Amino acid sequence: MGLFTRDIKTMNDLFVHQLQDIYYAEKQLVKALPKMAKKAADQQLKQGFLTHLDETKTHVERLEQVFQMHGAQVKAVDCPAIDGIIQEADEVAGEVADKSVLDAALINAAQAAEHYEITRYGSLIAWAKQLGRNDCASVLQKTLEEEKATDQKLTQMAESKVNLRAAS
Repeated sequence: MGLFTRDIKTMNDLFVHQLQDIYYAEKQLVKALPKMAKKAADQQLKQGFLTHLDETKTHVERLEQVFQMHGAQVKAVDCPAIDGIIQEADEVAGEVADKSVLDAALINAAQAAEHYEITRYGSLIAWAKQLGRNDCASVLQKTLEEEKATDQKLTQMAESKVNLRAAS
């Protein structure tokens, strides 16, 4: 189902569709993060991926909670955007032999996923409020804050050491 199909007629339909989209994305990231952690040479980066894996599992649970609160079926719809981000990360990682450069590439890939999630959660929160579902918005807000914090940690790690190591 494409974004602008006949199945999406109302703001509620759009809200549920985007819940399904981000639900799929989070479940794909639960599969991708252990692989990224395994490839990471920097121990702090490796641990960061594993920590975010635990958070991502919580994000999946929160989404299931929002589906239930909203009275919608817990269901995922394919998300070509996250599939593309993960595929690109796999391809780039496969082409990088230098472990320091690979760590920089892994951070870049992780931030691409984080930025996608930040965008989706921001919209979902706004739409939930518009639909009078402040209860759903507050659950989604917790996840948005964690995604933003992860993005900041990745930036700090990249700028303070990983990118420097990769450039030397």
